[in-house]
Amino acid sequence: MKPVFTRMLGLVAPALTVLLAISAPSAAAAGEPPREIRIAVPDLSAGSQHSGGGIVDVLRSQQILEREFAADGITIRWQFFKGAGPVVNEALANGQVDLAYLGDLAAIIGKANGLDTRLLSATARDIRLYLGVVPGSTVKTLADLKGKRVAIFRGTAYQLSFVQALASQGLRERDLQVVNLDGNAASAALAARQIDATWGGANLIALQQRGLADLPLNTDDLGGAGSVQAMLVGAGDFVDRHPQLVERLIEAQQQAVRWLRDEANKPAYVELLAELSGYPRTLLQSDLESSDVQRMFDPRLDADYLARLQAGVDLALEQRLLRKGFTVAEWVDGRFLDAALRSQVAVAAGH
Repeated sequence: MKPVFTRMLGLVAPALTVLLAISAPSAAAAGEPPREIRIAVPDLSAGSQHSGGGIVDVLRSQQILEREFAADGITIRWQFFKGAGPVVNEALANGQVDLAYLGDLAAIIGKANGLDTRLLSATARDIRLYLGVVPGSTVKTLADLKGKRVAIFRGTAYQLSFVQALASQGLRERDLQVVNLDGNAASAALAARQIDATWGGANLIALQQRGLADLPLNTDDLGGAGSVQAMLVGAGDFVDRHPQLVERLIEAQQQAVRWLRDEANKPAYVELLAELSGYPRTLLQSDLESSDVQRMFDPRLDADYLARLQAGVDLALEQRLLRKGFTVAEWVDGRFLDAALRSQVAVAAGH
């Protein structure tokens, strides 16, 4: 984890879109490097600043990518979308961004719907989500939600997470009264007792600390069922035209990965996230304190990570969140990450 993506009316915008789509490949064909690298991120902030959490916030705060490409005259343009994954997919489809940091369902939906994206790196795994209910509710388990009014942000990783959590208990969305609300709207609706429950992240801890929600369970209580996986995907055209830039970007990204995986940096990360996200430091500390950052921020596209994504694809297809499935292994373009990890090993060995 909200207006951001404004549609222009009339006939001028489509014409401009066509012209831009025609002109962009011509520069690429001439072998010219891009003037900027455009990176899309769902905006998870509850405040006035932008936050993508995890690797995004570290990359931006330390200016890692900006420093990597400064000598080339290439700027990094971060684009944050309050509309989350569905709007990021629209931007990818329209050629408005080159790379995107996404949660699993949005990335899966984009690929399943024909977007030419490449899975470049894992950015987080096993992210914990929570069931939030009104204070004093009799809802203690997922089975208690039958017939209840539950808010979910459809088309996002939260929806796939909830579907997976329900499936682990033999339940489906149709067993509930599901309404589509984004995180902020769901929090407000729960606080106002307009819904019985919602499924989300740190925003629900904030409600709990204010006495506006109870959190009877989370994905840890379900043996990890419903935990979220996050990733970096690249637009296929951009990856094909600028493989050297992608390789450098992934290698530079490893600086943020190493910082995040260092337990000693947990307090600094909490402070950074609190500043950017607008959530209280104590809330974020509570959410992170029991997390294994070495595992959470493991960038590898290993068998376990890919199996979780494939299970997500298969379940999303079964639950009709997708029209057709695909093989995750065929989505992976791991050459850049492999090169970055080999380079890291070589440096550590003193080569």
